[in-house]
Amino acid sequence: MIAPHQVQLLVLAKEPVPGRVKTRLSPALTPDQAAEVARASLCDTLAAVACTPVARRVLVLDGDPKAFIRQDFDVLAQTDGDLGRRLASAFDEAWDTCALPMLLIGMDTPQVTAELLSRAAQQLLDSADGVLGLAEDGGWWALGLHAPLPGAFEGVPMSVDVTGSSQRQRLAELGLRPSVLPVLKDIDHVEDVALVAAQTSSTSALSGIARTLGLVTA
Repeated sequence: MIAPHQVQLLVLAKEPVPGRVKTRLSPALTPDQAAEVARASLCDTLAAVACTPVARRVLVLDGDPKAFIRQDFDVLAQTDGDLGRRLASAFDEAWDTCALPMLLIGMDTPQVTAELLSRAAQQLLDSADGVLGLAEDGGWWALGLHAPLPGAFEGVPMSVDVTGSSQRQRLAELGLRPSVLPVLKDIDHVEDVALVAAQTSSTSALSGIARTLGLVTA
């Protein structure tokens, strides 16, 4: 058996409720269809995390945790506030109950694999300044810190094409030069669904919903 990385792996996610998730997929998709894409993305992400050898897995959820209770995950409720505040609270609350380095990802990159996440966890342990994984759209998909970092998200504009570069700059202002993870594509627009699905297995939840919605033909 592989010894687990002494890292806790956090997934920041929203409950896939129509009208509250993946709103930029509409009007190409209905709110119900967009929610199905979000549900598939979350399911694939959690499946990859569940197979990653880490000390702790945490789902930081905006929504009803009863629908996502799993024996191999702890579930924390997201705090109120903007995304920066919710990110900071996720790191703080996870640390309060388990003082291990934290690697946080979202639910928009379901092409992640246990192998990729395992390498990222090891890279976090090997890097004194943490890790940062940028996204193709200018955001970021992963951030790893050895402990909560006060002010880490202050002044960082969220969900725009300079979020990733601004986050890197903010970490530099606080004295950190994080190690770089691979760049990934996340799902923001309807055309991204097929592109990301092509990077997952043919049996993934995202591939299935993409076929059902006619976004891919194979």
